[in-house]
Order: sequence, then structure tokens, then C-alpha cells
Amino acid sequence: MVKHQPLQVYERQLCLSCLTGIYGCRWKRYQRSHDDTTKWECLWSFILFCTFSLLLVWFYFWWEAHNDYSEFNWFLYNRSGEWSDGTVPILAATAAGFTYIAFLMILAMCHVAVGQQLNLHWLHKIGVTVALLTTIIGVISVTQMWGEEWDVVWISLQATGPFLHIGALAAVTALAWLVAGQMARAEKTRFQVMVLLIYLSVLLTLYFIPLSITSPCIMERGSLKAAPAIIGHQGAPMLAPENTLLSFNRALQRNVSGLEADVTISLDGVPFLMRDRTLRRTTNVRRVFPDRQYDDASFFNWTDLTSLNAGQWFLKDDPFWTVQYMSTSERWSVGNQTVCSLEQMLKLAAKSKSLAVFTLRRPPANHPHRHDWVNLTLDTVLTSGIPQQQVMWTLDSNREMVRSVAPSLQQTSVQKLPLNTLHHKGISRVLLRYNQASAQDVRLYNENNISLTLYSVNEPWLYSLLWCSGVPSVSSEAPQVLRKVHYPLWLMSPDEYCLIWICTDLISFAVVLGIFIFQNYHIIRWRMSGMRSYNPEQIMLSAAVRRSSRDVNIMKEKLIFSEVSNGVSSDEPYMENGFNYYTN
Repeated sequence: MVKHQPLQVYERQLCLSCLTGIYGCRWKRYQRSHDDTTKWECLWSFILFCTFSLLLVWFYFWWEAHNDYSEFNWFLYNRSGEWSDGTVPILAATAAGFTYIAFLMILAMCHVAVGQQLNLHWLHKIGVTVALLTTIIGVISVTQMWGEEWDVVWISLQATGPFLHIGALAAVTALAWLVAGQMARAEKTRFQVMVLLIYLSVLLTLYFIPLSITSPCIMERGSLKAAPAIIGHQGAPMLAPENTLLSFNRALQRNVSGLEADVTISLDGVPFLMRDRTLRRTTNVRRVFPDRQYDDASFFNWTDLTSLNAGQWFLKDDPFWTVQYMSTSERWSVGNQTVCSLEQMLKLAAKSKSLAVFTLRRPPANHPHRHDWVNLTLDTVLTSGIPQQQVMWTLDSNREMVRSVAPSLQQTSVQKLPLNTLHHKGISRVLLRYNQASAQDVRLYNENNISLTLYSVNEPWLYSLLWCSGVPSVSSEAPQVLRKVHYPLWLMSPDEYCLIWICTDLISFAVVLGIFIFQNYHIIRWRMSGMRSYNPEQIMLSAAVRRSSRDVNIMKEKLIFSEVSNGVSSDEPYMENGFNYYTN
């Protein structure tokens, strides 16, 4: 006769309670289940995984788009008319959403690891849905407003690809413990084969994905060219108000090789520096000329422009979060800046023997200088005293006339044109956005003596990548940052990269193989021995690896009854459903 007597010893399992409680609000022991997850909950698990993947890409995009935050804010300003740092709420929401979804993903994997049923709480389902829809709306909005910025993802992969590969391989290798455990507990061979094939497919893809990774920084160190020259775009706009004399002086203090500005023609024909269509963002026109604050900047004469303050806005808006680091004297200098003319900027470039680059906006249709804007600008260049070879002329209008009057100007194209067209027009320089020129374009321009300048390059990783690509010069809003980069952030020869790749794959394979052997040790030993040396208790223990808890308990009962009928009794306790039992 067999008596089951509970010892009333209950294992609290606090970690498991927290795990199931936070994920599915199943805090009580009786609420937990080892049954298979329902199809509805499997669907929610898939939605959770898709949300995590999308947020991971979205987070990576904004992390790498840091190079162009000022450009994004400028786009927002042109749409709304009010200046604000729109990246702050986006980054805060992205970081919070990614942290939340990543935490749920970790909880879900822990459920799978301990064999618990996935049962996501309805509040988490609402949170996942909100995160998914918000991210999708964000992706669509950025694509419509700022679609070209998605190129930064593919460009950045050239700088981060080798390291992302190692990180992804480490993560998938760690998942081997979870996959091997699932295979050990699975009752159906078909499920085991399916899980194994999916995992091996992902693992093999990661093993061979370096074959598709290309980066200019994978090169022989002896082939590295000189660092790209740095041109201060709008001076040093992170240290002083853009397009002001103080900004250009700050850039020259960082040993830039050139100055770049945005030029507009005033009502009385004076070329002056202004990026926006109106004066509202960078001057105090709202206070001085409140009735004209929405007028085009080109409809102000030079006298009116010189009466405006072009520095107080910088102290008020603090667009680059740098005002707090300024001394009292520096703030006074910033707050007393005025609108700068093209002639002033050219004279400063001539004095410092720096290149002068400017892009000119044509006046509106009813402007008095709508038709002679090119001649006015050319006259300003010629009378400023700057040597012609120090000026990069970017205007395509009347280029033949300009070449005949000032043949020494460096004719520059702001469009990606065929080589024969460039040579036909006498163009020796090209000014492009950094996403418009590939490594092949850079090599082609260098081979044909066309000097390439890429804008706006503000982050060290992008500067390092272009350095390895052989780009001669870059235009930057952060020359003070790039001047600290004395060598590419990383550089390795093809042989070194190949060695790292092979070693990483071999280590991963060894770890995965060891995990699978350890997790499935009982099954492997059982099958290799042919079950010849196993007694009933060993069969039971081996079956516990592959059978559900209910089947294991049934096998225990059968073995105990079998031992009692044979005259063998046992008084050793065993556990069932959280209670300890003993037989006698």
C-alpha cells in the first residue's frame, strides 16, 4: 500500500512570481501554467517581436542622424515658423519606448526559458500597440519630410557593420541556451527540427554575412591619405551665431581651411549672409520691424539690416546647448553681433588666406535685382580684394560670363554631373551632400583631378569614414569637433578583419555546440547507449527531459507501484506541484 503524505513545504519561487506577475499579472502560484501558449498569445508575441525590431531600427536611425539634427530642426522651422529643438521629444520618446519593449522581450524569453505559458497582460498589449503605431507614424513622417536622411543608415553601416556583426553574433549565440532548452523539452520531433533549422539558418547567415560587409576603413594603413580639409559651414555655428563675423573667427581659430556661407541680395543690391527666407529666427526683426517680420529678407535694404541684432537669438534659443559653457565676455560678444555682408566675409577669408565658399539665393520675382544678381555678387567678389583662386564659385547661372570676367575663380558644381560635362564647363570642384557621393564616385573624381567637398559632416564617425574613402575636404558645422580627430576612429587591414571574422565564428560555433550538448546530455546519452544499461529510475529521469510534468508524474507512480509489488519500498521524498511527498 502506498500513502502520499504532503510535508507542507512550499517553495515561494519569488523570481518566477515576479517574472509572470510583471509580464502577465499572474502573481499567484495557481495562475501559472506549463501548458502550450495559445495561438492568440503567440500572435501577440510575434507583434511584440516586430515592434522590438522596428524600434531597434528607429533608435539606430536617430542615433546616427545626430550628424544632421540642426538640419532637421531647420526643416521644422520652415514648416512651423517657430524655432525649437524637435529632436529632444523624439529622442526621449524613442528611448522610453525602446526600453519598455526591450524589457518585455526579455521577460518573454525568460518565460520560454522556464517553460511558462506566454500570457501578455492587456495593459502591456495596449502599450505595445501604442509603441508600434507611434513608430510607424514616425517612420512615415520622416520619410515624407526628410526622406534623404534614411541614407545615413546605409552609410553608417560601413562604419559600424563589423561591430554590429560581432554584437549580433554574440546575441544569437546566447540564444542557443534558450533554443537548446526548447528542443530538450519538446515532445514532437517535427517541432524540434523546425526550431533547429530556423536557428541554424540565422546562425549561418551571421557566420557568412561579413562577405557582404564593405567599408573604406578596411584597408592597408599605408594607403591612408591625408585628413580631409575642413571648411566651416556658416563659420562655427555651434560656438557663435551662424553667418556672423564672430562665428567665422571662431572657425578660423580652429584652423579651418575655408569659410562657407549662405548669401541673399538686399533691396539696394548688397549681398549679405542669411540662410532663412525671413529674418525672424536669427535677428530681432519682430521688435524693430514688427510689421515686416514675415517679409522676405531680400526686401530689406542694407541700412535696415545693419540696425538688427543677429546674436541675441543665439543666447535665447541656445540651439546647440553651448551657451552654458560661455563666459560673461563671450556672451557679451555673442549678444552684440550684427548681420554680416558677403564683402566682410570675403575680406576675412583673404586676410586668413582661406577658401571662400558661398551659395546664393536668387531674389524673388518682384525684386529690383532679380536679373542682375549674378553681376552684383561677382562685383562684390572682385572688389573685396580676395584672390580669385581662393573663391569657390558655385553659381551655375551665367557661368561662361563669369569665367570670362574672372578666369581664376574655382568653378564649382553643386550637382552630380558626368565627368565630360564637368570638363566641358571648366569645373574643377564639386560640392555635394555627403549621401550623394559613393566611394566609387570619390575614387573617380580623384583620378580625374576633380576636388570633391562633402557637406555637412559633423560627427567623428562620418569624418573618419570619408577620410578612409579619400575625400579631399568636408564642410562642417562642428569644426571644433572634427579638429580633435587626428586619426580614423578605426582602421584595419583586410587580413586583420578576416582573422577577427574567422575567430569570432569559431568561438561562436564552439559555444553553441557546447550549449546544445550540455542541454541535451540525457537524450544524447540515452540514444547512444541504446537503453541497455538503464534501470527504471534512469529511464524516468531521462524521460523527464523530454516529457511534460504530467507524464513524468504518471511514470513516477507506475515505478513506485512496480517497486511495491516487487517487495521494494522507498521512503525518499519527491516533489510534485510544489509539495514534497514521501512513500512508505
